[in-house]
Amino acid sequence: MALFKKRTAGKPGEWYYCLEHQKVEEGPECPAKDRFGPYASRAEAERAMETARERNLEWETDPRWHDVPPAGEREED
Repeated sequence: MALFKKRTAGKPGEWYYCLEHQKVEEGPECPAKDRFGPYASRAEAERAMETARERNLEWETDPRWHDVPPAGEREED
């Protein structure tokens, strides 16, 4: 008998998107390093890659995350 049980993150009823298997899972099936989530619904988990693309695009085009001065301002030499 094992002294310690291996615990997995997450709970049944939470939805995840597995990056390795490219599928939606309910509860923790794959390791946390291989999944996005948790999501409140299966539909949200199914959109995981689209949501990630949208967020990446927002980040890439957000001037607050880049060393670009605001419009109308110039860096002084």
